[in-house]
Amino acid sequence: MNPCPCGFQGSDRCRCTPDQIRRYRDKISGPLLDRIDLQVDVPNIPSDKLVEGKTDGDSSNTVYQRVQTARQRQLGRAGKINAKMSSREVVKYCVLSEPQKALLHRAITQLGLSARAFHRILKVTRTIADLDDSATLNIDHLTEALGYRITLSR
Repeated sequence: MNPCPCGFQGSDRCRCTPDQIRRYRDKISGPLLDRIDLQVDVPNIPSDKLVEGKTDGDSSNTVYQRVQTARQRQLGRAGKINAKMSSREVVKYCVLSEPQKALLHRAITQLGLSARAFHRILKVTRTIADLDDSATLNIDHLTEALGYRITLSR
């Protein structure tokens, strides 16, 4: 989803008013947004980095290896990837500490998140922990997952 009608929000090229942006985002239904696990802003790449091919992140091969390792961990734990876990499996494999539960409760209340969004956040949290090579979920994993959900919230 573009961040605004013209697709250039945050750059000099965007001429959208806050009201136009609000109307544009209001066209997307809440139940549809609930089905999108990662809602992140993707900034434009500066032209010099784009032309030179310079990146700040890991190489594609490094990322690929991390994803394959995390995927194997998921298959070994539940026999399926995290995205395919049932609600029961989410409860079983996404155990939260009391501080994590309190944080998630606040997020659900403040953002008006649905049960579907709750389970999706936990699945993303579990995936982030897997990518971090962590058997347990920690507060950083949960806050990162919430950050992916909050970015485009209304």
